[in-house]
Amino acid sequence: MNIHNHSARYGRYTGGPDPLAPPVDLAEALDAVAEDVMAGYSPRHALQEFLRRGGRNREGLDDLARRVQQHRNDLLGRHNLDGTLNEVKKLLDTAVLEERKQLARDAMMDNTDRAFRELQLQNLPQSTAAAVNDLASYDWQSGAAREAYERIKDLLGREALDQRFAGMKQALEGATEEDREAVSAMLRDLNTLLDKHRRGEDTTADFQEFMARHGDFFPEDPQSVEELIDALAKRAAAAQRLLQSMSPEQREELMRLSAQAFGSPELMAQLDQLDDSLRALRPGEDWTGSERFEGQEGLGLGDGTGVLQDIAELDELAEQLSQSYNGSTLGDLDLDALARQLGQDAAVAARTLADIERAMQDGGYLRRGADGDLRLSPQAMRRLGRSLLRDTAKQLSGRQGRRDTRVAGAAGEQTGSSRQWEFGDAEPWDVTRTLTNAISRTAAGGGTPGSSLRLTPADIEVSETEARTQAAVVLLVDVSFSMAAEGRWVPMKRTALALHHLVSTRFRGDRLELITFGRHAQAMDIGELTALPPLREQGTNLHHGLLLAGRFFRRHPSMQPVLLVVTDGEPTAHLLPEGEPWFCWPPDLETIRVTVAELDRLGRAGTQATFFRLGTDPSLERFVQRMVRRVGGRVVAPEAGDLGAAVVGEYLRAHFRGQAFGDSDWAS
Repeated sequence: MNIHNHSARYGRYTGGPDPLAPPVDLAEALDAVAEDVMAGYSPRHALQEFLRRGGRNREGLDDLARRVQQHRNDLLGRHNLDGTLNEVKKLLDTAVLEERKQLARDAMMDNTDRAFRELQLQNLPQSTAAAVNDLASYDWQSGAAREAYERIKDLLGREALDQRFAGMKQALEGATEEDREAVSAMLRDLNTLLDKHRRGEDTTADFQEFMARHGDFFPEDPQSVEELIDALAKRAAAAQRLLQSMSPEQREELMRLSAQAFGSPELMAQLDQLDDSLRALRPGEDWTGSERFEGQEGLGLGDGTGVLQDIAELDELAEQLSQSYNGSTLGDLDLDALARQLGQDAAVAARTLADIERAMQDGGYLRRGADGDLRLSPQAMRRLGRSLLRDTAKQLSGRQGRRDTRVAGAAGEQTGSSRQWEFGDAEPWDVTRTLTNAISRTAAGGGTPGSSLRLTPADIEVSETEARTQAAVVLLVDVSFSMAAEGRWVPMKRTALALHHLVSTRFRGDRLELITFGRHAQAMDIGELTALPPLREQGTNLHHGLLLAGRFFRRHPSMQPVLLVVTDGEPTAHLLPEGEPWFCWPPDLETIRVTVAELDRLGRAGTQATFFRLGTDPSLERFVQRMVRRVGGRVVAPEAGDLGAAVVGEYLRAHFRGQAFGDSDWAS
């Protein structure tokens, strides 16, 4: 048998979303987005707000943006730009001190020569740059002094190169003349390549030949001349911003010192040519900006340039995190830059937010409407309705001290469909499907034929049944301005969504109509009601709502009519014969008369009516009590947070009147 050894390379996956990563949990995001949508925000704005706030245990964009700004402030508050000048001054002081020591102990030296040298050292200019230049031709008598002075020229050369090529200061420490010639050759070839590129005369072969000769100088490993220029231009622009950030005195000192870099004016000429080419090739870089450094920690030219690059990168991250430009998405975030600046935890947080944004759209929870804006999809509405109904059921179960209210159709005929068992279900098991689920799970887990079969709650499916009595249900919800002003807008929508989900999934034989009434009334589907912004118009036109309810009941004559009215104010508007609403405050007697007459008409048709009174308005309390006495209805006065449980409970009580659900009194 021949065994072939194959080498493999492992690294971080960079091909987009990690295909092996677990799916992101959207429950919290969907709940938060839906809550804001129901409060009147657009889905796009609601999603953006969630991404900004983050989750319970997850940083949001605003948190990351604050960390970016704090890191930027820390860099400016910790450093100053005197590093190179201070280092040169220390070396100069060392050279002068060692030379004076040598002059003092050299007994063989001519006294006139000694006096002349001492005078020259004593009268050096106060300016460090001028003193260094004055000593350029000085014949050092001390070997230690000469070495210190040569280190000045070496330092300046390495700093000048480090400004354009990160890491050069360390790489060239203790460099030989051969090393310096290699740098000089690289600069000549680089300027030649960029000059050809500016004229459009370079070829891929030119770039490849350059990298073959000088690739060791570029650890970034650019793959094209454009990538090479991008990297060099960012660094060169940061170097220019560094100079602009210095005081005029600092800048002048460094410019005068630059002539001593490696003792080679040619080096600075090559670097100047490089800067000119890069500025022409990338004019969009920030070549003129500046920052104010106020710290105590001195930076050399190369390190300072690196800090300016960091600040520029932080500014780009701040813009990306702001998501304030047209077409922005979290896919724009530079996660590598975020990890460099804030750490891997920040990159993970940002990647999770981007995954949520993408999953909310690609997963079908948000869809683009005809107007191009994002909207909650039917899938999102179902998921939200299921969550709200589950919360409502828990409230009902806790208040009643009995089983969960999921008793859909327990007294009726089987539909042939089944669903997964949930706590409190009273329907009969679908034995065939239950056993099939258990067998499939056991086999998937590595079980063998003949092994014992154990059921888990997740295996159980129950048979769905239809209730014997089908109902035509109208939920009339008040959308007058007071509902929004008093904090009842979102609870009203949550109630409608929970009831809609219950009817559409558990009582599919029933028919539900959602009708809003403010200055006028209108029927809405659940998507329209969920997205309805708070209305600022005055008026509570219950009369119009009852007219539309009666029309709906007449379309379903064989069903039991059930009327559920949610309101926080007595009627202040009614519909005129010509179809226009008429508003009056305080309520006009004609408004009350026509509203009562329409309710009487519904009562004569056998409608079961329940009024859900929100708030403590005495006049509203008197009105609804009189209304329900006329039709044998009920009044429930829940808190806004209990509205969903109250409405669902009344719907179930009306549906199962005389059956297992019982006659529990939900009224206050």
